[in-house]
Amino acid sequence: MILSEKEVATGERFAFGKNWRQFLRTLNDERITEAEKSLKRRLSVENLQGKTFLDIGSGSGLFSLAARRLGAKVRSFDYDPVAVECTAELRQRYFPNDPTWTIEQGSVLDAAYLQTLGKSDIVYSWGVLHHTGAMWQALEYVLTLVAPGGFLFISIYNDQGGTSRRWRQMKRTYNRLPRYLRFLILIPLTIQLRGTRMLRDLLQHGNPFTSWQNYKKNRGMSAWRDLVDWAGGYPFEVAKPEEIFDFYRKRGFILEQLKTCGKGHGCNEYVFRKAEES
Repeated sequence: MILSEKEVATGERFAFGKNWRQFLRTLNDERITEAEKSLKRRLSVENLQGKTFLDIGSGSGLFSLAARRLGAKVRSFDYDPVAVECTAELRQRYFPNDPTWTIEQGSVLDAAYLQTLGKSDIVYSWGVLHHTGAMWQALEYVLTLVAPGGFLFISIYNDQGGTSRRWRQMKRTYNRLPRYLRFLILIPLTIQLRGTRMLRDLLQHGNPFTSWQNYKKNRGMSAWRDLVDWAGGYPFEVAKPEEIFDFYRKRGFILEQLKTCGKGHGCNEYVFRKAEES
């Protein structure tokens, strides 16, 4: 399955890879270290030596890189060819010609492709499966990729009911607008999501962008690129924490960690462990 330029051109899919390519311009050792800390914290480990790490929807490649630096054997894939290029660029920067880091283009909805991947100790897919256009199918498919006793680390947008439906419409509108008009959504969105904090930063620190500069402590990410991702992230699906929990519990997975965003618009993070085979 290959990303259709027609889907992007008609506003049916956001060009995530192009956004990640811009993010790579800001990537530095500090951001990479924060990404490593995020993996270690959520997986309750100090390193990934001897582990296999599958990155589904690798995006910029940041977390594939973090896993590789922690010692894992990494396999990365993404549906978006530009995202694949971004991940390959990071491998070239930090682990050139490394045979233990494989990068491919592929779709999590392509059952035949997934069968070629085998099973991994850690299957990671942060903020990806809800953008496939078939979230529950994707959630079903990824569980087959986890080795017995292995971990599934995913994040899924929180279901806010009617608010989520309005977010979905906003995202679809954003993608249908010409690029030169997308500021009509980005400016009010910035005010809505970050305006109060920016005013507080201005009054307390004399700089409305203090929190933006500190945002890299959030998994090493970029405040602006995450905002653009939020505005444009379409297809867009959501789920309540209990729905995800019940879905995987019935399939033999044990919830090890859960971080919710409360009633907010962000992602709920889940770390599941697959039961050992008897």
